[in-house]
Amino acid sequence: MESPLLQELIALLDEAADIRATTGCCLAVKEALEKVVLSGKDFIDDHYLTPNPSRYARRLLHKDPQGRYAAMVMVWDINQGTALHDHAGLWCVECVYRGKIKVVSYSLDAQDGERYRFTPERTVFAGPGEAGALIPPFDYHTMENALDVPAVTLHVYGGEMNWCNAFIPVTDGYQLERRQLSYTA
Repeated sequence: MESPLLQELIALLDEAADIRATTGCCLAVKEALEKVVLSGKDFIDDHYLTPNPSRYARRLLHKDPQGRYAAMVMVWDINQGTALHDHAGLWCVECVYRGKIKVVSYSLDAQDGERYRFTPERTVFAGPGEAGALIPPFDYHTMENALDVPAVTLHVYGGEMNWCNAFIPVTDGYQLERRQLSYTA
């Protein structure tokens, strides 16, 4: 059974999803996540919060029946993070629930055939209740746990994200690798 605070979050996300303009929707989602997380009350069931020892855990919290958004819980164990990646053309709002996360945003400088060149633009260390929006084409970034204890983040995407483009470092830039995404048990 969902907690009353989780039910409130879903109602706020439904309301935000009714805003058709992407920027306005992301701002409303960001405000909803910050409001609920900054309440200081736990509202995510424990089974969502367990780290996976081999890679960060990705668990579906709620999928809008109309397909307007999907809310995820991600658990980052010590030293876990992502490759440089995008969000497959979907907007996303990410909010720290527990711990501290390091997010590095990148700008795409050039693409030459199969090689990509990126420049790091901004590094943010975010704690509980801090959220940021990623709206394509400004969504290239990495995320990693910044502490020596597990961290938890909430992600709301403009649809269900089941793949993304990862950019793997090679000698002269980055090589694109399309990755299928799955949920963690």
